[in-house]
Amino acid sequence: MMETEQVWTEKYRPRRLSEMVDREEIVKRLETFVKTKNMPHLLFVGPPGTSKTTSALALVYDMYNGNVSGNYIELNASDERGIDVIRSRVKEFARSVPLGEVPFKIIILDECDSTTEEAQQALRRTMERYSNTTRFILIANELYKIIEPIQSRCAVFRFSPLPDNAILERLKEIATKENIKYEEEALKMIVEKSEGDMRKAINFAQGAAAIEGAITVKSVKDFIGYAGIGKIDQVFEKAFHGDLEAAINTLNNLLYNEGIPPREIIREIHKNIMQASFSSQEKADVVSMLADVEYRVRSGGDPEIQISALLAKISMLPSEKRRKQS
Repeated sequence: MMETEQVWTEKYRPRRLSEMVDREEIVKRLETFVKTKNMPHLLFVGPPGTSKTTSALALVYDMYNGNVSGNYIELNASDERGIDVIRSRVKEFARSVPLGEVPFKIIILDECDSTTEEAQQALRRTMERYSNTTRFILIANELYKIIEPIQSRCAVFRFSPLPDNAILERLKEIATKENIKYEEEALKMIVEKSEGDMRKAINFAQGAAAIEGAITVKSVKDFIGYAGIGKIDQVFEKAFHGDLEAAINTLNNLLYNEGIPPREIIREIHKNIMQASFSSQEKADVVSMLADVEYRVRSGGDPEIQISALLAKISMLPSEKRRKQS
């Protein structure tokens, strides 16, 4: 019987730098720090699921040769947004003496681009004050959200989305270890939908395997919701052919009945725009508006109103001649 008690993303998280997937250049630089037992403050930047936190934890494990207790702490800034955590927990840990042969302790601050500017200023002062005994590994999705004084005090490591072949091989390895049968096409579907995010891909694989005990095209479609994606294509097609009312009705069904996240709808519409027979100028106009829509939705704007406005724009772009040709 398939074991489902343990989350695969944690079960198969690399523990050492040598176990990392497709991060040769980054690993090489981090291993240099381990050999010399010395390192600057680090800033890991990149999209979710690109091994930032895993790399930080693996570096800590190798730096202390597995004896990590008391030598590092990990904080999630998205849960602790205020300045108090910088002034209390971080300072309290940073002023204590490191254990063992490594002359400093390590603080991992995940999602630090979620902290306020005031908290980042307090962090900057703490980094300066305790630099003799403490090193910081800051992890962020967006570099521009980190204040310049912190950026200048760190060695920046940029993590790009993982290539498809690396994710595919990792999924095969995990499926084999879990004794789970899989279809090659099903794994490729997972890779496509993960968009370079290893964590998302592994979660998709585990979810699909839980449905029928194997990773099949059907189980992947059921878990990821490919039916909903097909309906997003219909939203675009109806708007493209000038039937705005039908497009908005289908959109509302996806939002309120199917439960498709607005950002998923926006991503799929973007793919449709790039494949449509718009002129270069039309594509530029619509993509620019799409970016505004995505920003407003992320900022709390009403998804129905924002995406409907985009569909109205699309419905007015194609000429009657192009609609007949389509």
